[in-house]
Amino acid sequence: MERPSAVDRFLREAAPHEIFDVLRALIERRHHAVTVELLMADYAMTKLQPVGVLPRTRTPVPVHDSAAGRAFGTQEPHCVQDGSASTVTVHLPVSVRGDRLGVLSVTLPAGEDGLREDARDDLQQCADALAHAIVVAERDTDLFLQARRAERLTLAAEMQWQLLPGRASARPEYSIGAQLEPAYAIFGDCFDWSTSADDLTLTVSNGMGEGIDAALLTNLAVNALRNARRAGLSLADQAFLADQAVYGQHQGRQFLSTLLLRFHLPTGNVEIIDAGSPRIWRLRREVIEPIELEAQMPLGMFEDTSYRSQHFTVEPGDRLLFISDGVYDALSPSGEKYSLHALARAITSTRLLPASQVPRTMLQELLGHRGAGPAADDSLVVCLDWHGRPAAD
Repeated sequence: MERPSAVDRFLREAAPHEIFDVLRALIERRHHAVTVELLMADYAMTKLQPVGVLPRTRTPVPVHDSAAGRAFGTQEPHCVQDGSASTVTVHLPVSVRGDRLGVLSVTLPAGEDGLREDARDDLQQCADALAHAIVVAERDTDLFLQARRAERLTLAAEMQWQLLPGRASARPEYSIGAQLEPAYAIFGDCFDWSTSADDLTLTVSNGMGEGIDAALLTNLAVNALRNARRAGLSLADQAFLADQAVYGQHQGRQFLSTLLLRFHLPTGNVEIIDAGSPRIWRLRREVIEPIELEAQMPLGMFEDTSYRSQHFTVEPGDRLLFISDGVYDALSPSGEKYSLHALARAITSTRLLPASQVPRTMLQELLGHRGAGPAADDSLVVCLDWHGRPAAD
C-alpha cells in the first residue's frame, strides 16, 4: 500500500482538471471501491453538487437530511451499510484549515466487521490531500468552481466570491465562519482575513450601492486594505490609505462601511477601527450584548480622514458575531426589525453550533423572519469563536 505522501505526489503531478480522476483511480485500485464520488458544497451551503460532466452535474444532495450532509456538518466520517448489496459507503469531509469544501463518498465491498479503521483513516487522508489539491487547482481550472454552482451567479456575485479568502478558517486560537446572501446575487457585502504567527487581521465591509457598482467599490477597498496590510502598516494607516483610494476614485459619491480588527493571538487583545461599520455582538457565558464603539467615518466619504484605534479583550469561550445592516435592519411582514428580538433568539439557538455553521443557520432563520419575497439588501454574518492560545507544554 502506498504511503499517504504518494497520494500527494500523484495529485501534484496530475493536470488540475484531472486531480479527482487520479484520486478516484487510486482509491479504486487500493480499496477495490465500487464507486467514488466528489460532492462540492454550493455557494448557498445548502446543497452538495456532484462533480460530473459540466456544465450539468448529477442530482445534488441536500446538506440537511442526507448521509453525505451529516459528514459535511459534523466534519467526521460517516458510514452507511447496505446489507442487500453487501457494501458500505463512507462519506468523508473534504476541508482545508476549517474551510468546508465538500464530501468524498466512497462505496466499498463490506467486510464482516464493516469498514476497517485503517481503511477509513487512509480514505480520510486521501480526502484531506484532495482538499489541498483543489485549493491549488482552482487557480488553473474552472472545474470545481463550476461544480459548486446550483444556479448561475450574477457578475457582481462572481466578483465578490472571487474576492473572498474562503468561508471558514481555523487555528488553535480561533475558528471563523462566514456567509453571504443572496449567495448567487450578492453585490456589496464582503469579509477578509489574514493570519500570521501572532496576529489575525479581520475586515468586515458593507459597500453602498447595488450590482456592479457596489462590487467594484468593494473590490477597490478590499485590495487597498490588503495592499496596506501587506506593506506592514498599522491598522490606522491601513484605514487611511484605503479611505484615500476610495475617495480618490469616487470623490465621496460612494463609500464603504468597514470594521477593521487585529487580534493579538497570545493575549486576546483586539485593536479595532469602526469606520461606519457593521454591528458586533458578543456571546460570553450565555450573556448576549452589543460591543459599543466610537463610530468613525466610512472609507471614502471625506478626504484626509484620520482614524483612531480602540481596544477590547476577548476571553476563551467568547463568540463574536459581525452582522451587516441587511441582517440587522431586515423587517418582518409586521414591520419589526430583526435586531429587536429575533437576532438574540438566533444567537442563542446557534450557540452550540461550530462557528463554520452559525452564519448559514442564522441567515436561514432571517428568511423565516423576513418572509417570502426578494431581500431589500444583501446580508452578511461572520462568526468568530475565540479559544485562546494553548498553554505551552
